[in-house]
Amino acid sequence: MINLSMKQLRYFDALARHKHFGRAAEDCAVTQPALSVQIKELEALIGAPLVERGPRQIHLTALGSAFAERAQQILQSVKELEDLARSTHGPLGGQFRFGIIPTVAPYVLSDFIKTMGDRFAGLELRPREAKTRRLIADLLDARLDAAIVALPISEPSLEEVPLFEEEFVLLRPEEDAQRPVPNPEMLQTMRLLLLEEGHCFRDQAISYCNSNAALPRNLMEGSSLTTLVQMVGAGIGVTLIPEMAVRVEIRSAPVSIAHLPAPAPTRTIGMVWRRSNPLRQQFLEIAELFKATATGIRSAPINDEKTSSG
Repeated sequence: MINLSMKQLRYFDALARHKHFGRAAEDCAVTQPALSVQIKELEALIGAPLVERGPRQIHLTALGSAFAERAQQILQSVKELEDLARSTHGPLGGQFRFGIIPTVAPYVLSDFIKTMGDRFAGLELRPREAKTRRLIADLLDARLDAAIVALPISEPSLEEVPLFEEEFVLLRPEEDAQRPVPNPEMLQTMRLLLLEEGHCFRDQAISYCNSNAALPRNLMEGSSLTTLVQMVGAGIGVTLIPEMAVRVEIRSAPVSIAHLPAPAPTRTIGMVWRRSNPLRQQFLEIAELFKATATGIRSAPINDEKTSSG
């Protein structure tokens, strides 16, 4: 009988995902030598190599690939058993590992963490900011419990709960405040600043500007909404940002806010989790807390001197 430990399975799962001892060790919050020792012990127990070790990256052997798939299934089943036990003990406790997209996190996360701390005193929050694709992959692999993303996700194994809808607003240089608000066709002729590929918000903005989803002319890219707003303030172009970001982002840049003509572009923010997770009722409560937190932030007044409407 082979006596494998859960620690060895977790370490190997991280190594299989990262294909790198250093990054896997960081993910597991251990030193690289400690992780390497556990992998060697695991291979000794199995009686065959699981990885091919290279100077910069490792590759899984055929056995390693099959073993990684089974290890992931075991770890997910164990996590679901833990969640089942948690669901029968009243208030949510232990760890809550949740993801949140970069176009939401800077504007809501700190207030949400405080709200969660007040409601669930025994809960250890483990937030992770990442793009939607990464969050959904981690959610499906049980490395996250839930995620705050733009809907729809349309993944059958995930439950989606819409929380709120928000408009996109147009930011222009401050001197453009009195000019007519451009329609989608006019935006195609302007220097439009958008997030780099991989952000769902980028795709939504492009869809508004052009129903055929072709890239607008004079497109420029940035890595964050803050970068885009600073570029607008420098007179480089215009950008679309979500409503919740306006209050924070306009503080340090000379920009004007324009509300786009109807039908204005919008996005739906929601919370998703695996349908198999037994903590559904607790997650619904968390979703309501996030909704209330975000609603309070979005309803706060914005400096009207920077605002115009279409």
